[in-house]
Amino acid sequence: MRIRPAVPADLPLLQDIERAAGEPFRAVGMAAVADDDPPGLDLLDRYLRAGHAWVTEDAEGRPVAYLIYDEVDGAAHIEQVSVHPTASGHGVGRALIEHLAVRAQSAGLAGLTLTTFADVPWNAPYYARLGFRTLAENELTDGLREIRRAEAAHGLDHWPRVCMRRATAAG
Repeated sequence: MRIRPAVPADLPLLQDIERAAGEPFRAVGMAAVADDDPPGLDLLDRYLRAGHAWVTEDAEGRPVAYLIYDEVDGAAHIEQVSVHPTASGHGVGRALIEHLAVRAQSAGLAGLTLTTFADVPWNAPYYARLGFRTLAENELTDGLREIRRAEAAHGLDHWPRVCMRRATAAG
């Protein structure tokens, strides 16, 4: 498994990964999530140019997972981490998150944050196994509150969502 920065040729493949990774949501009654459009090429390109887009390659060098992140209120905020179903269960998502944790610590960021569905097994329960904890409302930073407002406006609050955080050694 090789993690590397995304390159421009990867961007359409990241959209394909996102579409495929969304399909399992149908089985838990969340077809709207599965049908949601992947991030646009322009947005993915902004993450790429900022150095905030990473991929995991398969043996042929094709991306099978990706992670994009922002810096939000002193933390590396995971905007999206998606794994193609053919690669799920092999630790590629975990490896991307650990890669980001090392980078965040080196950059002096206090932790990793994310927002996710509370009751989907491969969402909040998975991240809890990786050391993330659910934040109480009074622990949310202004940036996390803004992210949650945008998610609600996009319709994601149809299902319970949470903000989660994991400290780095710097935080």
